[in-house]
Amino acid sequence: MVAMATLLTAVFGLPLGVLLVTADRGGLTPAPAFKAVLGAVVNIGRSLPFIVLMVAVIPFTRLVTGTTIGTVAAVVPLTLGAVPFFARLVETALRGVDREVVEAAQAMGARRLAIVGKVLLPESLPGLVAGLTVTIVALIGYSAMAGAIGGGGLGDLAVRYGYQRFDTGVMIITVVLLIVIVQFVQSLGDLVARRLDKK
Repeated sequence: MVAMATLLTAVFGLPLGVLLVTADRGGLTPAPAFKAVLGAVVNIGRSLPFIVLMVAVIPFTRLVTGTTIGTVAAVVPLTLGAVPFFARLVETALRGVDREVVEAAQAMGARRLAIVGKVLLPESLPGLVAGLTVTIVALIGYSAMAGAIGGGGLGDLAVRYGYQRFDTGVMIITVVLLIVIVQFVQSLGDLVARRLDKK
């Protein structure tokens, strides 16, 4: 569930973050009105609590997956909740690229697409990996909430076998598993980001 949502979040969130940067004033393709609308849409997506978003997109989830329960159905709200979040992290990472590097590429006649693909993204790779790591950790938390209302996964296990059956042992094991998974993901992400950092 988290793996599929992460993949879809990266596929949709990365271009969205790039657009937020390139369409800004002083960007590669300035379009302030478009940037304002896009920024507003992203902010609306980020402002909704995940549990509210899950309920709000039930009709869309049913349209896409044919069902509203289970791990496959949970991927839809997980992705919709994470894309705006990741897009802002991508935007932050891209803004951290030295402006002089971009200007040097422009001076050498590089096209806009080439600047994005060969300058902005490679230069911001450590930040992008760190942002993706934070997003995966958030998705793990979201997936636990999704499980509470029929999404499956560890959240479902905790609610069904721990909370509803008053089995404290299952609850403790679930919490420990979540902590271990988050620690592993965060440590791995930090390691990869450090390896990619040229500074």
